[in-house]
Amino acid sequence: MKNYQEKEKKLNNVLKKLNTMSNRVLKMNNVINSLNLEKNQLLREKEESGKDYDSLSKKYQDLKSELEKINKDETNKYGNQNTINQKIDELNQETETLIDEIEKWQT
Repeated sequence: MKNYQEKEKKLNNVLKKLNTMSNRVLKMNNVINSLNLEKNQLLREKEESGKDYDSLSKKYQDLKSELEKINKDETNKYGNQNTINQKIDELNQETETLIDEIEKWQT
């Protein structure tokens, strides 16, 4: 009889340990499920951020190209204006030189 009582006591101890372990496993499963939900949320946010980045990057490239075109147009416009101004200055200098030469010949 004593042998049965010891076995029953051991069995009860094992059952208590199993019950405690099963509770821990349930808690761990809940934590794992919660972590999986968070992971999925983060993955969705990452994907959305990637799309936003791609969109902004494309807009940036478009604006950069447009700005380069505007700068090129302005350079051509004002570059030609500067060339014209330079030619006018040269002609003015030549005219002054010619006037000086004419005045010399007249005297």
